[in-house]
Amino acid sequence: MKIFNSPDRISVEINRIRLGKKRIGFVPTMGALHAGHLSLIKQAAKENNTVVVSIFVNPAQFGPKEDLKKYPRPIKKDLELCRKAGVDFIFLPGNKIMYPQGYSTFVNVEGLNEVLCGSARPGHFRGVTTVVAKLLNIVRPDALYLGQKDAQQALIIARMVKDLNFPVKVKVMPTIRENDGLALSSRNAYLSKKERNDAVVLSKALLLAQTLIDNGQRQANRIITRIKQLISKKRSARIDYVSIVDLENLMPLKKIKPGCLIALAVKIGKTRLIDNIIINEKA
Repeated sequence: MKIFNSPDRISVEINRIRLGKKRIGFVPTMGALHAGHLSLIKQAAKENNTVVVSIFVNPAQFGPKEDLKKYPRPIKKDLELCRKAGVDFIFLPGNKIMYPQGYSTFVNVEGLNEVLCGSARPGHFRGVTTVVAKLLNIVRPDALYLGQKDAQQALIIARMVKDLNFPVKVKVMPTIRENDGLALSSRNAYLSKKERNDAVVLSKALLLAQTLIDNGQRQANRIITRIKQLISKKRSARIDYVSIVDLENLMPLKKIKPGCLIALAVKIGKTRLIDNIIINEKA
């Protein structure tokens, strides 16, 4: 496994691989790797000759009162996990490499970035799309691997890739969960023991929604009400949003339809967590 800090140096290796007509799979991360990231790496390794992982805590996607400074950075552990997972190249740039003095160019996907998490975190998705666009230009992969847990982010990146004609296939892989249903997230490390137990209510709420739909409920507002009632039973929980939206454009739906997205964001204590499911009425 080779580690690169410089875009120019990793580009030399990428050019060598491309001359050999080998496929490149890419997994962008902010580090603090867990089984969810490793599942993406595993899929990338299965489908490509070379796997590249980036580790970069992107300051452009954090708001002024968010957790940029305390975001976990266990770099030694991350590198060892990547090594064991069979990663070929690590791209590990610093802030000054990615955003040198005078940097002033950003990528913005209008509309999709203003709803759900975009409403609560203004500028967040502009930071995400900007850094991913830069990483795609540096790594030039054949396939980009993202997780469904960040469904809105995946949709926005896929739209950016399509709109800007990036020659890369976007692959969104299933959410990886703990045995009790909690979606894996680097921010789970912030939770106290009690908060960790309370956080399971997010996945339970989504399972409740699926059960209601399986039993014939099609009114989105009634499902949302039941979800909110369940989550509100936890004293540590404060709901940011619960939404049922069209997966193509993230617009709210009045009635359930196949392929719609149920997404929620909840603060457990001081930690903001997100989760979602894509509904298949025939499930």
